Amino acid sequence: MTAMTPTVEQWLLSRRSLMVAMAASLFGVFRAPDRVLAASKASDAAWDLTDADWKKRLTPDAYSVLRKEGTERPFTSALNNEKRTGTYHCAGCDMPLFSSNAKFDSGTGWPSFFEPLPGAIATKVDFKLIVPRTEYHCSRCGGHQGHVFNDGPRPTGKRYCNNGVALRFQPA
Repeated sequence: MTAMTPTVEQWLLSRRSLMVAMAASLFGVFRAPDRVLAASKASDAAWDLTDADWKKRLTPDAYSVLRKEGTERPFTSALNNEKRTGTYHCAGCDMPLFSSNAKFDSGTGWPSFFEPLPGAIATKVDFKLIVPRTEYHCSRCGGHQGHVFNDGPRPTGKRYCNNGVALRFQPA
């Protein structure tokens, strides 16, 4: 057996892992859509608003992303090309999330950052595309921001790929 040929145990384990991921994804999508397609719980009780309150507070696009974990189309946000010095805030609760010093052009069509501000975000695993991804959200109101990937620049090697509609830019 060559080094490239998996053992029966490795093959079964990889197949089992794939099946578990698929089952988790299917269970989430078809069995509990409100739980899967909802923002994370707010850590600040003042931001634990009803769905109706969020709909009044946000634009339809911002509501879709922040509260229902939607994704805006790439290259549609003016913030993707924002070059000024300042701070990017959560569009839901105005919590500062990223400094313009951490912003970079990832070429993906969404505003991207290599590092959030301390304590600004929380993460959870997302199985919506079957393959697990790390989703991040505002640590105060729980609003969905985007996903973090391990293909960013130094010094962190991270790419926080953010929906522009989930942000508000505050110039310095």
